[in-house]
Amino acid sequence: MQTTQRKQVWRRTQTAKAARGLAWFSIGLGVAQVLMPRVMSRLSGVPGGEALMRAYGVREIATGVGILWGGHPARWMWGRVAGDALDVATLAAAHLTPGNPLAGRAKGALAAVAAVTVADIATARALQVEQRQLSRPVADYSDRSGLPADAEQMRGAALDDFEAPADMLTPEALRPYPEVRASM
Repeated sequence: MQTTQRKQVWRRTQTAKAARGLAWFSIGLGVAQVLMPRVMSRLSGVPGGEALMRAYGVREIATGVGILWGGHPARWMWGRVAGDALDVATLAAAHLTPGNPLAGRAKGALAAVAAVTVADIATARALQVEQRQLSRPVADYSDRSGLPADAEQMRGAALDDFEAPADMLTPEALRPYPEVRASM
């Protein structure tokens, strides 16, 4: 199977569809983080984290684009998992910060990121398995017939030295005519 055919096969799998969905989610989230960092910081419970939110938005956009067009989607999915780890660390720190008035939001965002992380890990693992299977060489047996000689040479060759076992023969009482062997 050629490389382009393998890519087409990969694009139709359920894992590929999940990866594309997560990629578009990543791009959408990243655009929101870049364009509205103050709103996204407040929603996620990280007060004063506008610069960090923009940086995380750029990361989200980059991993989303990489999954869609990067050539090795499993590697980019693992990049999403690494980004999720950064998000979890940031949200946990915001939740545990004494006096954070948005700690409850950070806790909710932490739960959401944990759920997405599970989906990212499952998709990354499945992509690795699929890519490993698609990268294996495909044996080409199109030039083989399964016979030791040409079909014309093989025709009737088995009858020359074949004698049917007694249990495979029609019993004598059921034979309508005497057995006549034609020689070939």
